Amino acid sequence: MTSEGKKEWVVVGVDGSPASAMAMAWAARYAKAVGASVRAVMAWHYPAAVGPAPVGVAPASVSAEVEQERQDELDKAIKAAFGEPPVIEVERKIAYGHPSQVLIEESKNADLLVVGSHGHGGFAGMMLGSVSTHCVTHAACPVTVVRTG
Repeated sequence: MTSEGKKEWVVVGVDGSPASAMAMAWAARYAKAVGASVRAVMAWHYPAAVGPAPVGVAPASVSAEVEQERQDELDKAIKAAFGEPPVIEVERKIAYGHPSQVLIEESKNADLLVVGSHGHGGFAGMMLGSVSTHCVTHAACPVTVVRTG
C-alpha cells in the first residue's frame, strides 16, 4: 500500500527471454512482500527498418493470430512466475507498439517498473539492452532492472 492507502502497482515487461522470466520472478516476490498488484505487459509490433512501429500493415486475421500467440506466451510466463492460480493479483496486457514505448507509457500509472537487463536481441557483453536502457532513462516511476546470472 502507498502512503495514500491505494494499492501499489508493479508493471513488469515480458518478452519470453530468460531475463524477462527472472524479472517476472523478481516482481512476483516483491509484490507478494509489499502487497502490490502486478501488471504483466507484453508488447509486439510488425518489424520496421527505421522509425516507429508501423500500424495496419497486416490483415486483421494475422494480427489476431499474433495477439493470440502473445497471449499464450504471456499466460505461460505468468504461470511459471506466479503459480497457478497466481497467489497475488496479476493483470495481463498485450499492447501493440515498440516495447520501450509501451513500457514507458505503462510506467505513468505504475509505482514500479521491472524489466530484464536484456531481451531476445542485443550484443554479448552489453550491460543493458536498448529497451531496459530506454526505460531507465525515460520511465515516469522507479525502475528495477533484473540481471541474469
